[in-house]
Amino acid sequence: MALRRALGAAGRRGAQRLCSAAPGDTVFALSSGHGRCGVAVIRTSGPGSRGALHSLTGRPELPPPRVMALRRLRDPDTHETLDRGLVVWFPGPQSFTGEDCAELHVHGGPAVLSGVLRALGRLPGLRPAEPGEFTRRAFRRGKLDLTAAEGLGDLIHAETEAQRRQALRQVDGELGRLYGRWSETLTQALAHLEAYIDFGEDDAVEEEVLARVDAAVRALAQEIGTHLQDGRRGELLRGGVHAVIAGPPNVGKSSLLNLLCQRPAAIVSPVAGTTRDVVEVALNVGGYPLVLSDTAGLREATDPVEQEGVSRARERLKQADLVLAVLDAAAVPAEPAGLGAALGSLLPPKMPPCILVLNKADLLGGDGAALRGACAHGDPLPPAALVSCKTGEGLDRLLELLARQLARLCGDPLAGSPSLTRSRHSGHLGECAAELARYEPERRQDLAMAAERLRLARRHLGRITGHVGAEEVLDIIFRDFCVGK
Repeated sequence: MALRRALGAAGRRGAQRLCSAAPGDTVFALSSGHGRCGVAVIRTSGPGSRGALHSLTGRPELPPPRVMALRRLRDPDTHETLDRGLVVWFPGPQSFTGEDCAELHVHGGPAVLSGVLRALGRLPGLRPAEPGEFTRRAFRRGKLDLTAAEGLGDLIHAETEAQRRQALRQVDGELGRLYGRWSETLTQALAHLEAYIDFGEDDAVEEEVLARVDAAVRALAQEIGTHLQDGRRGELLRGGVHAVIAGPPNVGKSSLLNLLCQRPAAIVSPVAGTTRDVVEVALNVGGYPLVLSDTAGLREATDPVEQEGVSRARERLKQADLVLAVLDAAAVPAEPAGLGAALGSLLPPKMPPCILVLNKADLLGGDGAALRGACAHGDPLPPAALVSCKTGEGLDRLLELLARQLARLCGDPLAGSPSLTRSRHSGHLGECAAELARYEPERRQDLAMAAERLRLARRHLGRITGHVGAEEVLDIIFRDFCVGK
């Protein structure tokens, strides 16, 4: 509670000073997680970091750069000892933000943190950091581009191994370097084209220059087109694959949800039509993120509330990346053709990838061999699993099929070129590709207009990395960062 009050008071003071703060002001924040812990990290960034270390340690000399030193931390006003901890000095530009930075590694009790944060807040020129402000400062000083900053945010929020791997590639700058290379190609093509426009009549620039520009633009357009046609792998991995459990009433859809998440997330009842709304849970399956939704049973309902639930279920099916189609194993034919017909009557055509789940295997007794054979048949049936939500039979097989489908949808985050991770990237790349597609028709009519197409295409690439027109997206990118990063 004391820590919360201290942070609240510091935040109010920071908000009051934020509008009038100079560009070179110094910010501070708790960069480790809240709550009691063994060690907490408080970070400062800005020209006042050196003075803050002097004030809190009471010593004129600073420790060697990037070397931890044990220091007694004191309140600058009362000289009362606040804690004994480790301090680290990062002189700019060799720091995360590119500015002078300091870190205080203190004990993680609320009283210690409250005292140190209050002491920092009373130093002149220091104010609490806004969410993502350290990373924003790093971007401003060229320590990373916007794609790397976005990757850092993804890394902080990563919950699965695959998400971590993808985010690390982006933090390391692979996506930014790819777009930077494309931007350099456009810059060179534009320079050659403009040189031909300016000096071509004087024979100072050879005719072959235009052919080289045309070839470079065609190759780049093809490369960007391939990059855009990745099946949204990066976006699915970043946000999670949305899977919908669909089926008739009373076939065990809610029981399946509870079995997969190992807790009673949905109400289970023998009464058909119990589920009226969409119940959603997030899971980690094989290192991939899965957002699983239980929906109302698909049937012609008469009750108005159930009708709304069925309508929501059908709408969710249209948005799904993956469908778990659940049928009653005791009520379906035991041959592939019959199973295919039962599945076709349940789901509309042109559905996303599907896994067929035949539930209630515990009711089959010795009659399940034929159905197991049908499940293993393959085409025209989707991957299928015979399970019992009551006994857990077949769960391993279902998880194996789920992991296989998720890996196919998300791809290997370490293989090939880095994937698109945000709709912002795909939007600008789509505009870039559209400008490149307009280049060739313009090239035959007006070289100056063709050059403008290349200029606009390069601008869209620059907006992804932040080299052009970054202001309008900065707040959107950094608003989801935690304070202290």
